[in-house]
Amino acid sequence: MKILLTGATGLIGSAVLSALVADGHRVTAVVRSQASSLKVSDQGATGVIGDLFDAPWLASELRGHDGFIHTAAGGDDRDPQLNDAVITAALDAFAGTDKPFVHTGGIWSYGSGTDLVETADPAPPSLTAWRPAGEQRVLESGLRASVVQPGIVYGHGAGIPAMLVGGVDDGTLTLVGSGDQHWAAVHVDDLADLYVRALTNAPGGKAYIAASGDNPTVRELGEAVADTVVPESDEETVARLGPFGEALLLDQQATGQRAKSELGWQPSRPTLVELLAKGYSTAG
Repeated sequence: MKILLTGATGLIGSAVLSALVADGHRVTAVVRSQASSLKVSDQGATGVIGDLFDAPWLASELRGHDGFIHTAAGGDDRDPQLNDAVITAALDAFAGTDKPFVHTGGIWSYGSGTDLVETADPAPPSLTAWRPAGEQRVLESGLRASVVQPGIVYGHGAGIPAMLVGGVDDGTLTLVGSGDQHWAAVHVDDLADLYVRALTNAPGGKAYIAASGDNPTVRELGEAVADTVVPESDEETVARLGPFGEALLLDQQATGQRAKSELGWQPSRPTLVELLAKGYSTAG
């Protein structure tokens, strides 16, 4: 299929691009610069410079494609507007078709829980309070549209876990909160495989929590990279990291069972603790 992909230069999007190309798809990547266009070209995609906030432009591009995966994030307070524009474009372009659309949500939308599943009510932290409405809009669109909800994404020395490595000072790491909270984790290459499976096999109308089933505590992660770990209060974490800290304090465990049972997803990469203990290099 000819697939339009957003976020192709990011951690998730670049892994999805590689997985799509490996699966035999032709990929057009929406980028913001000529340099990014050259970068995605090296991975086997065709770059097109465009503005994701321009819903009519994006819808026009989408009409010439067989499917769409959205992984882009603005990384600032414009994320809600960006997602609204992208969803509007997809629903406009794919109305009346069977073309698949895979949207990116997030596991933080469910709040804390020891066995998070897709039927749980939303309870997001303030950082992502805007996200559930967009996810629901996608799922109720009547299109062949799915939502992938990644946990804590890791791999290749990148993602949120890299802040743990970078936070070690003379062998000591200050934890996020007490460190007793769990993070539902997923390797970015396993995650990319799920996106491709959702694109090609999902019927639409369903969300898929992307969590491998490995749910380490933050203390376990810290002890994998530092000789000494020092807890802090929740209040200290929020004072240090703001709303991002509130999200990292969530205690989340999940197995990703729906994706495994319905889409045949089989995460196989090393665990986050294993990679951190080995130095968390770009190779892992």
